[in-house]
Amino acid sequence: MSSLLNVLVAVAVVALIAARQSKPQRVTAEGHRWLVMPVILVVIALGEPGLLDAREPSLSALLLGAELVVGVLMGAGWARTSHIWTDRDGSVWSKGTKATAGVWIAGIALRLGLMGVGALIGIHQGSGALLLALAASVLVRRGLLVWRARAARPSYGDGVAAAPWKDRV
Repeated sequence: MSSLLNVLVAVAVVALIAARQSKPQRVTAEGHRWLVMPVILVVIALGEPGLLDAREPSLSALLLGAELVVGVLMGAGWARTSHIWTDRDGSVWSKGTKATAGVWIAGIALRLGLMGVGALIGIHQGSGALLLALAASVLVRRGLLVWRARAARPSYGDGVAAAPWKDRV
């Protein structure tokens, strides 16, 4: 795939994530459907030649590592700023907040900064680094949301079903 196509894939994934964050989503630990997007991103990223700059492999690996750290931190911030609540049936839901948007803006700014540093020191970074960091963000967010969901308490009353006669009042 070309770098332009990879960037378009990344933009499409970010747009999909942003659209989903504006609506409540059920948090479940079952199934592996949530792994599909990160796995696709990793496969595309690793299939790209030039993930590391052949002229400066150690500096390039350092920048890639920094990109992954930013991705992990962004995923953690994303999960932390997401609002979580339980429904009457005990299901757990999440939704992004304004702070979540701030995390995304900060993460994108940091990534652009890393790209700028790479360009200044003459390191070519392919779009694979962006895709790997995005996959890391999605995986970390999901893991932390599931962890938070397991600890979530009902957000209504004390979690005990109301007595049948209270419904008639």
